[in-house]
Amino acid sequence: MAISRLFALFLLIISCNLYFSQEIVIKDDKVLLDGKQILKAEKINAAQYSFFSMKDDEEVLLYRYMDHETPRYVNDDDFILNFLTEKTQVESTAMAKTAHFMNSRKGMEKLVRGLLKERMINHDGELNPERVAVFKDKYHENITEIPLRS
Repeated sequence: MAISRLFALFLLIISCNLYFSQEIVIKDDKVLLDGKQILKAEKINAAQYSFFSMKDDEEVLLYRYMDHETPRYVNDDDFILNFLTEKTQVESTAMAKTAHFMNSRKGMEKLVRGLLKERMINHDGELNPERVAVFKDKYHENITEIPLRS
């Protein structure tokens, strides 16, 4: 009896999780949210991705991964997010531990999922300027302004 109740509770939790999860897929240079295209994506090279608005095809976000020419040493790695329409740049090491896969399609899907979670982009792929400012306050580290140690 207790096992059937636990199983029912487990099924309820799983179904709620599936119901509220959003599927992000990048396929054929399209960013799809639950099957609806919200952005266009372009892989520039192994360390850069660009995202474009569906409304006017304007570049809204440029992602760059920086390994500082030390591919085997990841402690100095960081990423830069340029929110071009908002003229805002965020440099951070917060994702450096996972950044080794960030140049992949799956990594970019995770990035978009994070932007949705932070409410920086809405379900139509439009940037929210207030949330971009909050994101910058939370994660920006001024890495290019930090002097190098010799």
